[in-house]
Order: sequence, then structure tokens, then C-alpha cells
Amino acid sequence: MTNKRICIYFHVSSSVFSPPPSTSTLFSIDPISMASSLGDNFNLLSPQQQELVKMLLDNGQEHLFRDWPAPGVDDDHKNAFFDQLTRLDSSYPGGLEAYITNAKRLLADSKAGRNPFDGFTPSVPTGETLAFGDENYIKFEEAGVLEARKAAFVLVAGGLGERLGYSGIKLALPAETTTRTCFVQNYIESILALQEASSQGESQTQIPLVIMTSDDTHGRTLELLESNSYFGMQPTQVTLLKQEKVACLEDNDARLALEPQNKYKIQTKPHGHGDVHALLYSSGILKVWYEAGLKWVLFFQDTNGLLFKAIPSALGVSAAKQYHVNSLAVPRKAKEAIGGITRLTHSDGRSMVINVEYNQLDPLLRASGYPDGDVDCETGYSPFPGNINQLILELGHYIEELSKTGGAIQEFVNPKYKDASKTSFKSSTRLECMMQDYPKTLPPSARVGFTVMETWLAYAPVKNNAEDAAKVPKGNPYHSATSGEMAIYRANSIILRKAGVQVADPVVQVFNGQEVEVWPRITWKPKWGLTFNRIKSKVSGNCSISLRSTLAIKGPNIFIENLSVDGALIIDAVDDAEVNVSGSVQNNGWVLETVDYKDASEPEVLRIRGFKFNKIEQLETKYSEPGKFHLKA
Repeated sequence: MTNKRICIYFHVSSSVFSPPPSTSTLFSIDPISMASSLGDNFNLLSPQQQELVKMLLDNGQEHLFRDWPAPGVDDDHKNAFFDQLTRLDSSYPGGLEAYITNAKRLLADSKAGRNPFDGFTPSVPTGETLAFGDENYIKFEEAGVLEARKAAFVLVAGGLGERLGYSGIKLALPAETTTRTCFVQNYIESILALQEASSQGESQTQIPLVIMTSDDTHGRTLELLESNSYFGMQPTQVTLLKQEKVACLEDNDARLALEPQNKYKIQTKPHGHGDVHALLYSSGILKVWYEAGLKWVLFFQDTNGLLFKAIPSALGVSAAKQYHVNSLAVPRKAKEAIGGITRLTHSDGRSMVINVEYNQLDPLLRASGYPDGDVDCETGYSPFPGNINQLILELGHYIEELSKTGGAIQEFVNPKYKDASKTSFKSSTRLECMMQDYPKTLPPSARVGFTVMETWLAYAPVKNNAEDAAKVPKGNPYHSATSGEMAIYRANSIILRKAGVQVADPVVQVFNGQEVEVWPRITWKPKWGLTFNRIKSKVSGNCSISLRSTLAIKGPNIFIENLSVDGALIIDAVDDAEVNVSGSVQNNGWVLETVDYKDASEPEVLRIRGFKFNKIEQLETKYSEPGKFHLKA
């Protein structure tokens, strides 16, 4: 592809925003001391490497060079070691010195058991709660579609599917197996549907997409996009930003950890998806977007098949409320294992609206005058909505803040100690940061709010493997490939019900040890059903879908009127084909069959779900030419 543009940047983020140390600090160790640590290897170093070594020795890292052989032995390994050090130093704001300084402070806080929320009092922040399909929801949804032409999307996708029992990258995993549409295809087709709908007859503005990758996912993500022609998106719309890892730490003194079998290599681990902010800032892409007239940046994660059903209305809320930060949220049961969006006010007057993890929220409330802690209110849910790690940021304000911080996000450390003395670790640790902690650095004047959507509409992440999901206490979400796919069918069934279609009630079945609601298997392309108003305009008369049915709609201009489906119906039409479908479809359909997740004879994508389709019979029609057509079943 001659017009392909894939940009790769390397960066991570920091929680210290102080200026770099002075030259006098860098050279506080004299050359004699350095030479005694490195021996004659000192002469192998470039001037820049000498400065880096001096800084490391000044910060307690003498062990990195211990027992090095004389020059002429392992010189290639030594050079590779310095290449790694240089990369780690350049990819962290403030360099390795800032990283070590941050680590010493955070490790000391961890050992002392300091409460990061000491002095803060929690309260319920201001936000918007939407009910799908009502007048208020539709108003925001239609407004959000218009705003989409001024939006850019950022997909955080640095992880593999190993935790799911899937050997590929998570973006390649089918969101549902009726059409085998993978997650990244669903996301791209949703963005393209927004792009077309927001043009309002004008020339289309290309909506940019950034995908943050890692060493683990970068090559496979690029291959997935290229081999599928970017799923219809122009290659110039897509930018890959590759995230670097950070150095591991071996003890409370923040000494950098070497690989056990290689004294010329530092252990590294992922720093967390909070790196995305520094990556965007350092790449210069935010300025390009701003100069192009864009206003919004939407952040989302890699395996939530429902997300784009909620994005238009949430974007409409951001525009109406003029939020600088809008966190998408869902109703949350008290003490549920999901973070809560919370306003924290400090005794010194500072305040911020951020995600507080569930295991921190309850004790924080109890310590702040709420004797019962995190409890449900009259709505049956906690007053603190559940964070789903999807953010909408106002671009101008975002750039203004990042220009102060360089995209640095407050970090945390989570060492696993060998014993109660907290003097040594079971294994090396590292600093981490989270994308949703961006508001922690904002001034009180920032307009930070949230938009609560019903869970069935907005949130069905796929992150737990079959075995772990089966151990989840009854009544709690499984967040597995099984529940994620069934949630898509449930959402589509409920939406069609609200549009006037008679959709059969679900039944409960068990797959891979998980009790899930099984609805008719209904799917459609984003261009067909981008908004509720659009769906209602394409469904009319007396329509019904039985429980055993499968319905897949692939095309933007397919209209259903007085249609009864009892079996399997697949309609595939090009954009310029208008198809009117009516009558009664009755056939043997597609039957759901159980798959054991331990059955190696089945593909991974089926094993992790616990079911597959036996495609016995279907009515399948394809319209590959423009024109008007009528399918009378």
C-alpha cells in the first residue's frame, strides 16, 4: 500500500513534574569513583553514556556494573546494555533519574502503609444519568452524532489474549461468532458509521484513530489491519503509537533489577495504559488534530463489544455540558468489584473527580463519617457510578494540561512482599499508571463529570478466561467471552423491542460453568443501527423474532416491515442497495451447541465461549449491486 502511514512513537509517563537535575548534580560522582566501578570499561563509553552512568551511580545503582569483565570480553553485550539504558532513559519524562526518584518515594509510602487519600473526603460528583430511548437520551444521541466530525478516537490495545485462553491479540478476537466480526473491525466500522452520519450531506471529514500498541501487540496489530485493508478505513486515518516498558525494581531502595540469567539486561514490564497521554503528547498528533479543528478525544479499551452503542449520547452530553473530562459509567452495586467515580475534597481545599478503586472506596467512606461505607441508595445502586475506563476529553483543555505535565500521570507501585517486615520482594516490581487517573492532575476549575448508561447497553468487557469466570460468585458479572457475546445479543434484542419488534423472552443456559441469558442471536452492522432513531426508522409494522432465531443485518439500507423470523435469516447488501424485507421466515436455523473449554479439538475462539453454532439451515440473501429490492419471505 503506497499510501500507508503508520507512525511509531515511544514514550511513557511520570508522576514528577519537576525540571531535570542540574549539570552539577549529574556530575556529583567524580571520574575516579566511576572508574573504580567500571574499571577500564569506562573508556568504552561515549560522553553521553558517561553522564548516564554518573547519574546511575549517584542514585544507588552501582550493582548494575558489578563484576564486569575487562574490555575485550562481552563488549557486544555491554554495548547492548547501554543501548537499553539509553532507551529507558529517553522514554520516560525526566529520564531514569526521575523514575528512580519516583520509585523511592512510592516504595517508601508503600512500606509505611500511607493512605493515598489521607485528608480527602469523598462525595458524589455531578453527572448525567441517561435512560435508553427516552426523549432526553435521543436528544443527546443525535447531538453526539453531529459532534463526531470533530472527534478523534484512541484505542488502548497493548495486551494479548493469554488471560482469556486466546493466543492471539485481543483486537483479533471475534466480538460475536454469528458474523465473526472481530473487536477492531467492530470499532472501525462504528467510527466509519459515525463519520458518514456526522457529515449531514457535506463532504466527509475523516475521523482519526490512534491505536496504542506494545512490543507484544504491535506487529500483529499492523498485520491484522493490513491483511484486512484496514476494515474499510483509509490507512492514513490510522496511527499506531508503540508503548515502551519500564525498568523493574528489586528492592525498597529502587535498585534496578537485572535479568537473573543476564547481567547485561535490565528486567522490564509494562508501565500501564496511562502511558497513552504521554505518547499522544510527545508524538505531536494532538497539535495536528487541534489545528485541523477537532474538539474531542475519545479513549476506549480493546474488548467491550457494546461501547459504541453508548458513545453518541455520551459525546452529546460532553458537548451540552461543556465537560473537559467525561467518564462513561454504569450503575454500580455497592462493594461491586469496579471502581467508583468520586469527588474527593481535601482539607486544604483541593478537589478532584476521579476513579477510586472499589477496595479503597469503602474504607475511605467509613473513615469519612459514613459508618456503613459503600451502600446502595434508594435506586438500588451505589450513588458512586461504576467506572468503565472510557473517557471523552475536550482537546483544547487537554493540550493545555499536557503542556504542563508532558502527559505524566500519577503512578503507583504494588510490590509483593516476602513477609510482614516489607523489607524484600517476592519478585521484582515496577511503577504503574492508569489512563483514567488523568483528572488527578487537573485544577479545581476543570469541568469533570460523568455519563451513566445502563449496563446492558454500554458495558460487557471480555477479560476473564472460562475457568476464572466460572468461579465468579453468583450474581456478579463474568466478563468472559461467553458473557460478552451473549450481552451483544441481549442489547440488540432489547433495542429492537424498544423499537416495536416482538422479541422472545430469553432463557438461562450454562456454558463453561456460567449461567447466562440466551436471547435470539441478533446482530447488525453499525451503519444499519448507529442510533435508536435510525433503527426505529428501519423497522415497521408487526415484526417478531423467536427465541431460536438468528438474524444478521449487513447493510445500511435494509428495511424490515411485517417480518416474522423463526429460524436463521442473513441479509447482506452493499451501501447503495435498498432492500425491503417482509413475510415469514421459517427454517431449521442455527442451533447452539455446547463446547467444553478443555476440548483441544475445537478452535480457541469457541472453547473460550463454551458454545458454537450448528448451521443447519438459513435463508441467506446477498445484494451486490445498487438498486431497490424487495425480499418477500
